[in-house]
Amino acid sequence: MIGAIAIGLAAGVIAGLLGVGGGVLFVPGLVIFLGLGQHQAEATSLLAIVPVAIVGTYRQDRYGNVRRGDALLLGLLSLAGAAAGVALANALSGAFLRDAFAILIVIVAAQLVRGSLHDPEPPPLSE
Repeated sequence: MIGAIAIGLAAGVIAGLLGVGGGVLFVPGLVIFLGLGQHQAEATSLLAIVPVAIVGTYRQDRYGNVRRGDALLLGLLSLAGAAAGVALANALSGAFLRDAFAILIVIVAAQLVRGSLHDPEPPPLSE
């Protein structure tokens, strides 16, 4: 139970702070600390992210940061992709999914580092 609390709090803070889906922490945390298999961790993460997304969106919207039209379009288009992704995930082994998840995280990290090296100073905030 303590592991679930720690994973939930950490993922919520990271999601709210960086806009990163809590799954970046949920999936590894569920596998490592709660002993779930990769399939179970990914499925559990999908459900767990719903309240995080709702609260994060509500708070960001109060700051005027949510582009509703873009969000709606992305969300609607993602529905078919999510259904296809779940079907594909269940056809693949947990080991393959774990490795694919790790590769995705490494690629994203490399892109972030590359971007920060090319543009080390963020542009000023506009009001």
